Amino acid sequence: MYRNVRNTIDGATLRKMILSAAASVENHKQQINELNVFPVPDGDTGTNMSMTLNAAADELRKAGELNLTKAADKVASAMLRGARGNSGVILSLLFRGISKTLKGAEDCDGVLLAAALNGGVEAAYKAVMKPTEGTILTVARVSAADALATESADVEAVLQAAVTSAEQALAETVHQNPVLEKAGVVDAGGKGWLYVLEAMLSVYRGVEIEPNASAGEVKEQADFAELGDGDITFAFDTVYIMRKASENVDLEPLRAYLNTIGDSIVIGEDDESFKVHVHTDIPGQALTESQKYGTLELAKIENMRTQRDDLAAGRQAHSTDDLDAVEEELEAQENTVAPAEKRYGFVAVCAGDGLADTFRALGVDTIVSGGQTMNPSTEAILKEVNRTPSEVVFILPNNKNIIMAAQQCEGLTEKQIIVIPTATVPQGITAMMSFDPDENDPQTIAQAMVAAAQTVSTAQITYAARNSDFDGFAINEGDYLALLDGKLFGTSRSMDELLEKLSQHAAQAGAEYINIYTGEGVSEDDGAKTEALFAQSCPDAEVAAIPGGQSVYFYIISIE
Repeated sequence: MYRNVRNTIDGATLRKMILSAAASVENHKQQINELNVFPVPDGDTGTNMSMTLNAAADELRKAGELNLTKAADKVASAMLRGARGNSGVILSLLFRGISKTLKGAEDCDGVLLAAALNGGVEAAYKAVMKPTEGTILTVARVSAADALATESADVEAVLQAAVTSAEQALAETVHQNPVLEKAGVVDAGGKGWLYVLEAMLSVYRGVEIEPNASAGEVKEQADFAELGDGDITFAFDTVYIMRKASENVDLEPLRAYLNTIGDSIVIGEDDESFKVHVHTDIPGQALTESQKYGTLELAKIENMRTQRDDLAAGRQAHSTDDLDAVEEELEAQENTVAPAEKRYGFVAVCAGDGLADTFRALGVDTIVSGGQTMNPSTEAILKEVNRTPSEVVFILPNNKNIIMAAQQCEGLTEKQIIVIPTATVPQGITAMMSFDPDENDPQTIAQAMVAAAQTVSTAQITYAARNSDFDGFAINEGDYLALLDGKLFGTSRSMDELLEKLSQHAAQAGAEYINIYTGEGVSEDDGAKTEALFAQSCPDAEVAAIPGGQSVYFYIISIE
């Protein structure tokens, strides 16, 4: 085994440690994701920690040779700006505290390293509003305490003590946190911190870690189906960076306010900026309040409930793209704005040629391809908005997961944008049918379209990708699933059984208009049989079967 002759860490060694830590977490990010159930089961801790570390790694690669103080400061600054999610922000705080402890040092022995690890823990605990045991904070605190207890100048001995202690503390997290115990897993963030410490020790022993494209085998996995909506108190994971109004701005009043509207509050700062992480149902109010203390630079908002639902159903949990990457793409791309040839125009999001044709027939100018399994980016929606030859552009997201991306287009174009918050394709179609081209006030038009959309009930039939227990239903792989307005309506091995139940529901609801949009795997004959079934159950309703061509859903049924 190689042993560092100098028995100290300098700037070059710290650089190697961070690069290796980033590679290690990247190699294991899927395993970490599969453990992620706390503070919310949205399966992104590994991704968030990896992107946070890679932000620092990228800066170090650009910077070249640095002394220890400058290297540590650059790591902390890059992580603060690149931090994603609760775990990423806490990780950035740990390195902020490490950086402050190392300030002014040319190299670091075991004693200083132990103090730096402890300084990181103190910084993280200070910034977290309500520290919870059984998390990355616990693993970091216990490992730092044992590192201090060595009272050794030997860097390797200190790192080994930290790693050993972190392993033990991580194993205990499953018993310290009831959410982890319910899911039967250790803490995801704590696992990530262990990988960081192990990477640092490996580098000190002369072995650097490289990214491994084949990594990702999952050995431990949380049972996401055991975690219902009750485990997510607030829906939106909200992270943003503010440029400080002044260097000495007091953020404690902001921290107190955020505590009244959310939880999982973490605030990290440097001399110029501060970064906020909060779970809340009203992210807009958090951003507005924060503008009293500085100027907004970047923001990321994700719906954790829909992410959890996707994980429970065996689907990919969609997340926002890295905002820096999106910004670069937007700057690099020419985004030509079509001149206004008319007063009003429309952009609709949907998947399936038949659905697209339906929207075009109703007057929609441009279509953004996307839906349940492919949520388009703000950039993709904005591109179609700018292509629309009108002064005012109404956007129909047609999926609750796309509404916020559509709203982000506001202010990014010279066109006036109004988002009609349609959560389903049938809502979007009904909204379009209510459009009054003779109305001069776009807000009045929007109000009427929203009101029309709210009269629609949407049923969908899909299939289960894996066994689970969800929403009170025991679901087996291959079962057909019927959803009604986003909630599970029933499951069955028989498609006909679910269609019969939905037709009876439509009858009981007094449906007057029923449109049945058939998916890409449904034959014309099956579509006709389904139309006949609903017509029989609802003899007073107008019923029509329309080829939608959508994937994922065999049927999308509009009930008005």
